Amino acid sequence: MPFIKIYIHLVFSTINRIPFLNSTEVRVKVWKHIKENASSKGIYLDMINGYSDHCHCLISLGSNQNIEKIIQLIKGESSFWINKNQLTKDKFAWQDEYFAVSVSESMIESVRNYIKNQEIHHKKKSFADEYQEFIDKYNFK
Repeated sequence: MPFIKIYIHLVFSTINRIPFLNSTEVRVKVWKHIKENASSKGIYLDMINGYSDHCHCLISLGSNQNIEKIIQLIKGESSFWINKNQLTKDKFAWQDEYFAVSVSESMIESVRNYIKNQEIHHKKKSFADEYQEFIDKYNFK
């Protein structure tokens, strides 16, 4: 059995950044469902949280997993589930675009705290500002 520890911080937004997940109640249901679904598919999702228009996940890749497949499984199934359960007034969808960055062992706890404190964080900063910071910080062009 291989010993692998590759942490990835994933960030993805709702389609057109529409604030579909605009209540704590809906977010809690969605994050819980995503975590349970990931687990059932063998995806180790360490931490999940977000705000009304986006989601943050800290995952650890398994030896036979890749980012594209994991994001497809998480986003596709959760969109279907949200719509099936009519958790939003309008048809829900995630945007195709996403961020994925590696996280070093020394930064895991910091990223966990960042993800855990999304509600507080976004009282001060919009997702648009956070998005731009990610682009700048990680030199995405």
